Amino acid sequence: MSTMTSTYSTTSHDGYFNNLGRATRAFLGALLASKPVVQAAAAADEPRYVRPSQRDIALLNSEAARYEHLMPNLASELRFLASRG
Repeated sequence: MSTMTSTYSTTSHDGYFNNLGRATRAFLGALLASKPVVQAAAAADEPRYVRPSQRDIALLNSEAARYEHLMPNLASELRFLASRG
């Protein structure tokens, strides 16, 4: 005579809340992970602000003059960008 055993469990380990918990832990782990120090040091070597050249400023002003009749708001924004230099 042979016997058959069953390992059926009423509490599933692959339920919705278990999946949600694993996804939340993975998300928080990725969110709170720190960046390597090497990348932070490389970013410090780059200049933060480069002053635009006179050619760039003249280009923005000429574009503003071109769009003055079609889109006055855009022309105003272009002149503002040119004046920031």
